[in-house]
Amino acid sequence: MARTALIEVLLFMAPFAVYAIVLFVTRRYARDAVHWHARMLATLASIGLVLVIGGLIYFAHFGGAAPGGVYEPAHMEDGRLVPGRIK
Repeated sequence: MARTALIEVLLFMAPFAVYAIVLFVTRRYARDAVHWHARMLATLASIGLVLVIGGLIYFAHFGGAAPGGVYEPAHMEDGRLVPGRIK
């Protein structure tokens, strides 16, 4: 779960990082407030939200166990704890 949340945070931050890289490559000072005005921040946040929604749809569609799988709960086997899984 933590990995999925981290991926979603990175997807949201990706447009901001790309914009900062573009500012750096074009030799503009990326920390200057004139480049980070409200309209640009709203655009970058919108792109980030689209990426997050796309990522959530991807994980919901392609992630997880196969449909129709049977859950096998955690159990003890030869003195070892075998974690639960879906067969």
